[in-house]
Amino acid sequence: MRRKLGSLTSVNLEALAEAESLTERLAGLEAQLADVTAARQAIEQLVARIDDESRRLLEETIETVRGHFRELFERLFGGGQADIAIEPDVDLLEAAVEIVARPPGKEPRNITLLSGGEKTMTCVALLLAIFRSRPSPFCVLDEVDAALDEANVDRFAGVLRDFLSSTQFIVVTHSKKTMAAADT
Repeated sequence: MRRKLGSLTSVNLEALAEAESLTERLAGLEAQLADVTAARQAIEQLVARIDDESRRLLEETIETVRGHFRELFERLFGGGQADIAIEPDVDLLEAAVEIVARPPGKEPRNITLLSGGEKTMTCVALLLAIFRSRPSPFCVLDEVDAALDEANVDRFAGVLRDFLSSTQFIVVTHSKKTMAAADT
């Protein structure tokens, strides 16, 4: 018995104090975990609200731009139709946007299938539709009219004049006709 008793190690008299300390530490860590979990849930709710608001604003903006785009496209081309198509059955924040244009006398096409001048006029219509929905004090256009013939340059300059009350345009060009339409 003495040999067995001697082979036993000494009794840790601090074990109760260590147990209490570890219990307090565990309670503190559990409280921190609860705080982090609550913060995570609050952030996830905030992200969901921001996503919902973003979807709503994006949908409203796309509809506004779509209306202006259709109007400006018809004016720039002297007819035809254009639309902004959103990929169906996909989250609006993840969806692809497709620009479909049908210049007068042509079939509806993706913008990549249009001629250089048609692409230019379609892009100008889209850019100005965005400007009409969210005006900017100035815009720099660099060689936008390079692919346009004289009739299209006239329509382009006419549309730009309509925006002069809200936006000043700096147009970098080699086209004499565009230069003649400028104020300065």
